[in-house]
Amino acid sequence: MTTLCFDFGNTRLKYALFSDKELREVEVLETATASGIESLVKRIRPDKSILSSVIVHDPAIEHILRNHSKFHLLSHQSKLPFNSLVSKPETVGTDRLALSAGAVEFFPDRHNLVIGLGTCITYNFISKYREFLGGGISPGMAMRFKSLKDFTAKLPLVTPDWNFPLMGYDTRTNITSGVMLGMAKEIDGIINAYAEKYDNFNVLLTGGDSPFFAQVLKNKIFADPHLIYKGLYAISEYNN
Repeated sequence: MTTLCFDFGNTRLKYALFSDKELREVEVLETATASGIESLVKRIRPDKSILSSVIVHDPAIEHILRNHSKFHLLSHQSKLPFNSLVSKPETVGTDRLALSAGAVEFFPDRHNLVIGLGTCITYNFISKYREFLGGGISPGMAMRFKSLKDFTAKLPLVTPDWNFPLMGYDTRTNITSGVMLGMAKEIDGIINAYAEKYDNFNVLLTGGDSPFFAQVLKNKIFADPHLIYKGLYAISEYNN
């Protein structure tokens, strides 16, 4: 039994292939065209498929997936392994729903704070009673670097690099320290704020930028770059 899990994010378009409940591969899609998706599903011939999309994608993609597999489009109306207690559940990104499902799948009886490091940083709290309580959103790493270049006259675009001093000695190290150390301190600070309110909760770190921060955070975390796909697989099974 094979399942294709698609994650259409703001920065990257990816898919993951599960076979017999095991994650077999994760790949980046160069583009999400209907013809490209059709070629992929004809090659893999999945039994099931699921799509999480936070972008405006070609509706034909859904039609293709529905014709070639047992398809589910993730939305706030999907059956989920948790209850959403936020005031407007239709506004919660499907990526956050998938991350929350992944946390519930692996730590079903614990409070979980899932931190997704992608285009944005998302903080997602799911109680041990399987209740999604909300969280927060702040700019991601690439967005922070890019905004310094775009909204100033002379600052350059700097690439991520942990080889910098606390006190920068030139423009590059000043920006790198401000962005990357600032993010690390923000994440640790948010975790500490949750710790003041909740006892004994897991912190799960995931997303494309998580390798930059997994080793430098002061708080204990579980790092899983593939948590969103595991959540998508769990939701696919839950709805089929």
